[in-house]
Amino acid sequence: MKAAQVIMNTGTHAAALAAKCARVDVIPGYPITPQTSIMEAIAAMVESGEMNARFIPVEGEHSVLAAAVAASAAGARVFTATSANGLLYMHEVLHMASGGRLPVVMCNVNRGIFAPWTLWADHQDSFSQRDTGWIQYHCSSNQEVFNTILQAFRVAEQINIPVMVNFDGFAISHCLMPLTLPPQEDIDRFLPPHEPEWRLDPQNPSSFSNVTMASEYAPFRQMLSDDIRASIPLVKQAAQEYKEITGMWDGDTIDTYRLEDAEVVAFAVNSMAAELRLSVDILRDQGIKAGLLRPRLYLPFPAEDIINALPQNAQVMVLDRNYNFGHPGGILASELKSVLFGRRHDITVKNRVIGIGGIDLTRRFMAEQILAMMDE
Repeated sequence: MKAAQVIMNTGTHAAALAAKCARVDVIPGYPITPQTSIMEAIAAMVESGEMNARFIPVEGEHSVLAAAVAASAAGARVFTATSANGLLYMHEVLHMASGGRLPVVMCNVNRGIFAPWTLWADHQDSFSQRDTGWIQYHCSSNQEVFNTILQAFRVAEQINIPVMVNFDGFAISHCLMPLTLPPQEDIDRFLPPHEPEWRLDPQNPSSFSNVTMASEYAPFRQMLSDDIRASIPLVKQAAQEYKEITGMWDGDTIDTYRLEDAEVVAFAVNSMAAELRLSVDILRDQGIKAGLLRPRLYLPFPAEDIINALPQNAQVMVLDRNYNFGHPGGILASELKSVLFGRRHDITVKNRVIGIGGIDLTRRFMAEQILAMMDE
């Protein structure tokens, strides 16, 4: 048996290598910072023959996802990537992919939304696509990006729902970190070839997502809603089986750190959650029983796992890197409050919006934010 290979690489290259290891068939692509180097790496691997796939350069993000939908409907395993306004430009076709039950996997490298222009990370882009019917993962390291893309294909193809894998621009996308690449035979054992239940075939013509009457349309939408919720056990199964095969674990629907006896719980996603582990250590050194709960899965929101994980009488400090316009605070805080309502009266939720447009979030800054929130 071959040993795992350890390299140093960026988050975007980790994503490209995961697509290669997943043996994807088709990759439509269009450049947008900070995602561009994913498509550059894939295009180079396809051109050199290292990756046996079809790379399709197109003229914009709407066409990227349209090509992805078409290829997936034809039975291909499809991967693509985007960021920020590119994701917003795809909005119409996001609904087509989920409504058509097409298991596309797409990376979104989180970046603030125009206007005004910014190149740096916040989470407005992916959170604003909450109601498009995609499963959403959020990753905190380069290794987790690689692992999660493979798990995303597994889940997407089991339940025929597209999956978005999100990670922060620059803090993850362009930073070098150690990356463990499992042997290809282990990946193949975890992720077998894609065998779709149906496909469009010119030799056997059929219709796809045709006009429906209300009596037929409503059950399709209800089924999508039900199946998104039903994906949670599949997410857990994929994470567990990936651990058994590769030895690597990032959490399943949630990830926790020093949570068991915590009285103060930091709640956040992506790279800021990784940095918050160090903030928790700082607070512990000051005698504060702090812990971290990171939702690895944003959609479907893992309500039961969060409710069951939170210690009794905890203060939950939600650090949002987004705005919930027209509402107080951020989107994560609103999501958390909605699932706790009527279930956990012992929990206090406090919220701050920080890090918008890529403002640096250091361990000490976030520890100070939590201390200030405790006094509110």
